[in-house]
Amino acid sequence: MALPDDSSPATSSTTDAGAVRQPLAAKASDTTAENPWPVRLLSAKISDYIDRMAPLWVEGQVVQLNRRPGAGMAFLTLRDTDADMSLPVSVYAKVLDGVSAPIDEGAHVVVRAKPTFWTKRGSFQMQADQLKPVGVGELLARIEHLKRVLAAEGLFDAGRKKPLPFLPRVVGLVCGRESKAEHDVVVNARARWPQVRFEIREVAVQGVSAVPQVSAAIAELDAHPDVEVIVVARGGGAVEDLLPFSNEALVRAASACRTPLVSAIGHETDAPLLDLVADYRASTPTDAAKRIVPDVSEERARLTQALGRMRSAVTHRVRQEQAGLDATRSRPVLAAPHTMIETRERDVEAAVRAGRSGLDRLLSSASSTVDRLAAQVRALSPAATLDRGYAVVQGPDGSVVRSPDDVATGDALRIRLASGEITATTR
Repeated sequence: MALPDDSSPATSSTTDAGAVRQPLAAKASDTTAENPWPVRLLSAKISDYIDRMAPLWVEGQVVQLNRRPGAGMAFLTLRDTDADMSLPVSVYAKVLDGVSAPIDEGAHVVVRAKPTFWTKRGSFQMQADQLKPVGVGELLARIEHLKRVLAAEGLFDAGRKKPLPFLPRVVGLVCGRESKAEHDVVVNARARWPQVRFEIREVAVQGVSAVPQVSAAIAELDAHPDVEVIVVARGGGAVEDLLPFSNEALVRAASACRTPLVSAIGHETDAPLLDLVADYRASTPTDAAKRIVPDVSEERARLTQALGRMRSAVTHRVRQEQAGLDATRSRPVLAAPHTMIETRERDVEAAVRAGRSGLDRLLSSASSTVDRLAAQVRALSPAATLDRGYAVVQGPDGSVVRSPDDVATGDALRIRLASGEITATTR
């Protein structure tokens, strides 16, 4: 908060010894360790700045109310419902007496107040001259407006809903201290599944502490490695009592939860916004217990039925296969398989005999042909002619001499006979 400049002329002060100090700084930014402002000057400047503020209307929740019998002044603390902030307020007793409905702690009100600053104690306070309770209708209208805003952001979309686990190892439970809601969830869940385990966080479920405590419990259980589903439970209540579960901060904390979340506030008429952002809305804490764990007797019955169906299906299949095997075994070819083998054996033997006979005929014919061709070759062979006494005369160049004109006197001749050769010379 910026402080106004001191328009009055700078003053000076004296030390205990009577020495005159330098003039005080005119602005806060001009102060130094050697020339500081005294407390009275700072308090006066803060008071002057706050006194310039006009009266204004402020909304909040009454968290402390101190009114002594016969006193003309009452004191209360006004708290912001969405943040951990509060302001002290003083109000005349006659103002409280003029309100149509009694004002108690937890009530939502709007006050017209003038900011004040007490310089002696250095304390800030709001001095109220009017106070009005916020009606249920107005509260519901504000919740409806917030509902439209959050819906436009997609916080209630069905696509964001996470499925609940079939059988969670550990259930996180956020509930009031020693509340009936805790009893209903734990007892009914263990009646359905005795081995279920709980991580319980007991918190305030109404009043000014509900929003921060419930939000912190959700965040803590969401970070727990074993918790697989979280239940926020409360056993119903008046609309004013359920306001924390429509608080924007709490709704956004639930939306940020990665673990499946079940809302079990137990109020059918005016569902809080937590019901809309949760992954599942249970009508009551008992209903939540039925949703988070299965019934062991029902699951045993289902297993028995499934086992019966499996046995029936397997028996039917075995009978089908047995009938098929019996039908196959009754076929003639399988009843006397050697008959088929004997028939095929005779066919093979006949084929072998036919093959051998045909091969013999082919070989005999081929042998005769070979003998005939060999005789022809021998008859046409030059060696056969030589065997009959003929000779082949070759000249010096190896050519066959067919006429006396083919040689000259003195040529060396080769004469091939049937059993060798001789040489000769022409004369």
